[in-house]
Amino acid sequence: MQLSVLNNQQELKNVKRTSEGYRIVGNHSAIKVCEYCKKSIKGKDVCYKNTFYGIESWRCVQMSPTFYCNHRCVFCWRDIDYTWPAWKGPIDDPKEIVDGCIKAHIEYLQGFKGSDKAIAERVKKMEKPLHFAISLTGEPTMYPRLPEMVDYIHEKGMTAFLVTNGTIPEMVEKLIDHQPTQLYISVYGPNKEIHTKTANPIQKDAWERMNKSLSLMHKFKRNAMRLTLTKGYNFADPEGYAKLIEKYKPMFVEAKGYSFIGHSQLRLEPHNMPYHHEILDFAQKIADNSSYKVIDSKKESRVALLVKKDFKGRKMDFEGL
Repeated sequence: MQLSVLNNQQELKNVKRTSEGYRIVGNHSAIKVCEYCKKSIKGKDVCYKNTFYGIESWRCVQMSPTFYCNHRCVFCWRDIDYTWPAWKGPIDDPKEIVDGCIKAHIEYLQGFKGSDKAIAERVKKMEKPLHFAISLTGEPTMYPRLPEMVDYIHEKGMTAFLVTNGTIPEMVEKLIDHQPTQLYISVYGPNKEIHTKTANPIQKDAWERMNKSLSLMHKFKRNAMRLTLTKGYNFADPEGYAKLIEKYKPMFVEAKGYSFIGHSQLRLEPHNMPYHHEILDFAQKIADNSSYKVIDSKKESRVALLVKKDFKGRKMDFEGL
C-alpha cells in the first residue's frame, strides 16, 4: 500500500492502530507509548533519558507532528514505505496537536490503574505528563508550525526533546528563538559516503544541509549529537566522528547501537546490532581522538554518553518542571 498520508486518513488510522500501536492525532500527528514508559510505571526499568538527564519515563509522551520524512534510514524500525518527502494536505493547529497527544497518551495508559504490578504514585503522575519526546516517526522539522508547538509545550510547563535529521536548517534556524529543551541532531555517518549509505536520503544535498544545521547547534542552550550505529553501515571510523564532533562541539554526544526491531528486520539482520561493550569501545575511541569523555552508559539500551572533558557535573536534571 502506498502512503499519501492524508489521502486516506481512516486507512492510515487502522494500519497504525492495529499493527504498530500508534494513536493518530488530527490529520498528521501520532503518539506511541514506548516500552520504557510502561516498564517505568511498574518500576522495572527506565529510559536512558532518565538515566542520563533525569527525565521521568512514566511522565513522557513519545510523539511526532508528522509521518512525513525525507530519509529512508536502513536501521529505522518504522515502515519506510510509509514516508512522504514533502508536506501535503492540511496543517493542524499546534495546540490541538499537543492537547490531543496528551489525551491519547493518557487514554492508552488507563489499564495500569487496575494493575497490581503498577506503582501507585507513578500511575497518579502518569496522567500529568512533564515531557514531550518529539521523536516517534517522520521528520518533525517538516511540520511548518513547529516553533509554535514547542512554545505551547513550554507554556504547559513541560519539556521538549526534539530529534531531527537536520536536513531542514531553515526550520532549525527558526527554532533558535523558540528553543526546545534539548535539540538532537542525528548524524548517520562520519562522512558523506557513509551517511548517504545509511540514511538513504531523498535529498541529494542531505549531508550538506545536515552540516548547516550542525553549524547552528551551538546557538541552542542544550544540544546533542546522536549517533545510531549499525554494523555494516556506519559503525566505522570513530576518528571521523571525533573530527565532526570537534568541529561542531555539541554539549552531549549519544552513541547508540541499532536494535533489530520493527520493520528494520526486513532490511537488516541481528548481526547488524553492536553489543554494548562494542558501543563502549567505539565511544572510547571517539573520546581518545577528541576533547570529549564517556561519562555514562545504559547497557539495556546499548548507549553511551559523552561530554566535553571540562564538563561540570554528571547530568542536568529537570526535577520540578
